[in-house]
Amino acid sequence: MMKAIQHFIGGNSVAGSGSRTVPTYNPATGEQSGELSLASPADVRAAVEAAKAAFPGWAGTTPLRRARILNKFLGILEDRIGELAAIITAEHGKVISDAMGEIQRGMEVVEFATAAPQLLKGEYTENVGTAVDSWSMRQPLGVVAGITPFNFPAMVPMWIFPVALACGNTFVLKPSERDPSASLKIAEWLTEAGLPDGVFNVVQGDKEAVDAILTDPDIEAVSFVGSTPIARYIYTTATAAGKRCQALGGAKNHMIVMPDADMDQAADALMGAGYGSAGERCMAISVAVPVGDETADRLIEKLKPRIAALKVGPGTDPEADMGPLVTAEAQKRILSYIDSGVAEGADLVVDGRGLKLQGYENGYFVGATLFDRVTTDMKIYKEEIFGPVLSIARAQSYDEAAQWINDHEFGNGTAIFTRDGDAAREFAHKIRVGMVGINVPIPVPMAFHSFGGWKASLFGDHHMHGPEGVRFYTRMKTITSRWPKGIRSGAEFSMPTMK
Repeated sequence: MMKAIQHFIGGNSVAGSGSRTVPTYNPATGEQSGELSLASPADVRAAVEAAKAAFPGWAGTTPLRRARILNKFLGILEDRIGELAAIITAEHGKVISDAMGEIQRGMEVVEFATAAPQLLKGEYTENVGTAVDSWSMRQPLGVVAGITPFNFPAMVPMWIFPVALACGNTFVLKPSERDPSASLKIAEWLTEAGLPDGVFNVVQGDKEAVDAILTDPDIEAVSFVGSTPIARYIYTTATAAGKRCQALGGAKNHMIVMPDADMDQAADALMGAGYGSAGERCMAISVAVPVGDETADRLIEKLKPRIAALKVGPGTDPEADMGPLVTAEAQKRILSYIDSGVAEGADLVVDGRGLKLQGYENGYFVGATLFDRVTTDMKIYKEEIFGPVLSIARAQSYDEAAQWINDHEFGNGTAIFTRDGDAAREFAHKIRVGMVGINVPIPVPMAFHSFGGWKASLFGDHHMHGPEGVRFYTRMKTITSRWPKGIRSGAEFSMPTMK
């Protein structure tokens, strides 16, 4: 029997009023695994109404109590991480170890959010004027929403909603329609942890649901992660409707490899950063920039045997390093990029096209692909590929390599591999990118810092999670107080009590 995937509104699984559905697939086999109900504007409105009704009670709940519920949810995640990872692998295709890794990175933000009593403290100044005191407090916005991508169906939602809930907001999540089931399991476990009905809601859907969220008058803020064209649309539409918006867009992450770098370390880093999760990461390294032809030749010599040893298979195979792409459309798009690289004159060192696995002939697999002598005018250099395609772009100097990065449209993440502290410091201080790694290929900040890029990789004023997340999901209120002199009573010698 085909699995029916529904919404979660007001503490219950609901079919919704929309008549439209789309299939979900197992990427390893290409077979349909479920039927997803797409939300109508009325369904989005029902979720917003549920969140709006729950807001006064949740906002009035003490930060300590909110933190305890999130802490219980964290314990459930720890105990059942394998169950959630299996759900992700079945719909996304990534290998189980990678699915568990994304859950763990999401759990870090839940853990950060359990510090809500500390995070929400204001500031106090005595005697700003004679007998006048002033203090500030941070208060929740109201109903907020998250629109999240397919590549991290658990981690990205958990980068958003724990901080929003800890701050006292209620939440509407619109996950990707490609792998929607993880969001429902999360909703179920939040309820089990004690979250009141209506505080966290899930609406499944496509652009119709997104537009309903962006224009709903009762949604105060929207968080989004996805491609740059959609991020620009989300930000423009949401802000035109008077909402706060943080919209994280695309990326083209470069890794400079200096001549003095440990070449084995650099090659290992590129294997994980370029081909992990089949390259479907906004923080994937898709362009390696070795400085000098000798450095490039040494790097390719190290990469080729590692790519040959890479095991591609279904996500359920414990020995697989890389699984399939998420959809047939994604597979077709990646193959077209490889064709484009060949047509534009790049050297195809390793060709991932034509990969067929016995028993999984209809799966959405593309093998690890490596291009050399990629130039900055090529499509595979300029555009985000979002697949297992790594390009080598040879620079003749550090300055040339850094200039390529600074000139690129995107500024999400970047890295340098070197033993030279001066080069590393220069890179860290002057590169125009939001997240920088020094001998670290994927510099995703820990939860108590904040995540976000520069340039066309981020629209909005706030990065995600960490202190920036708290600021995004709260309003500051400042109170200035003076009391007239009153009659003071004399001494009392009994135990003081509240009167």
